[in-house]
Amino acid sequence: MNSGLKYIIVFLISAVLINSCAYNKIKKDGTSDQKYDLAVDLFNKEKYAKAMPLLEEIIPVFKGTEKGEDVYYKFAICNYKLQDYILAGYYYRKFAETYPSGKNTEEARWMSAYCYFLDAPKSSLDQTTTNQALDEFRFFLSKYPKSSKIPECNEIVAKLRDRLETKSYDNSILYYNLEYYKSASIALKNSKSDYPDTDYKELIFYYIMKSDLLYAQNSISEKQFERYTKAEKSANEFIEKFPNSEYINDAKKISEKIQKEKQNLENSLSNKTE
Repeated sequence: MNSGLKYIIVFLISAVLINSCAYNKIKKDGTSDQKYDLAVDLFNKEKYAKAMPLLEEIIPVFKGTEKGEDVYYKFAICNYKLQDYILAGYYYRKFAETYPSGKNTEEARWMSAYCYFLDAPKSSLDQTTTNQALDEFRFFLSKYPKSSKIPECNEIVAKLRDRLETKSYDNSILYYNLEYYKSASIALKNSKSDYPDTDYKELIFYYIMKSDLLYAQNSISEKQFERYTKAEKSANEFIEKFPNSEYINDAKKISEKIQKEKQNLENSLSNKTE
């Protein structure tokens, strides 16, 4: 290694050490203004991990001032840039609540919703964050109806609703697969009510029919006629609503089977009373 290269390496290491010492000194003993200036400098250099603790420390110092607004907003951005979307969403929302007339308030409200959207899981997992994201986007739509972000907002809301529809349907089918047919029928009907325009509509009606049939079949004899009648109604409803369905023949066979079972039950009851 030549002497010139050694000099450069030594210089760079020294610069890093000096900067590190200066950072630690200001962080420990600096004034609030010095911490603010350093935090802004680090933020502008995209050194968000180092800027964030300084900003967090001086948030209460400058609260309610113009500088305080800048500190809080940069702190929220640091969380976002470091991909901590839950905390970023929280701090964007708190910023908007703390500075409701601030120059960045609309953007903060948007980012709050967007962070929850980024953190929302796929449909097979718990959808708490998805619901939080929807609440935030709905608030944004009502608060800023003329925003340029409205088209994007509507697209994201549609995606989130699709995810919740899928979760609702999957939960209902889980009951069916576990052979809890009464619970499956109730859950499917709730899903149909909650999402009347769902893409799963045909499958929901189909599995309501199947659930009601299997529930009737597995019931005690005293309850079967009543429950077969309910299953027959579900079958007829499916046949009426989806005459061109790929499941139509199955639905017709189920309807015929139910009628035969009801007839057998009536004949059995008649024989007992004679």
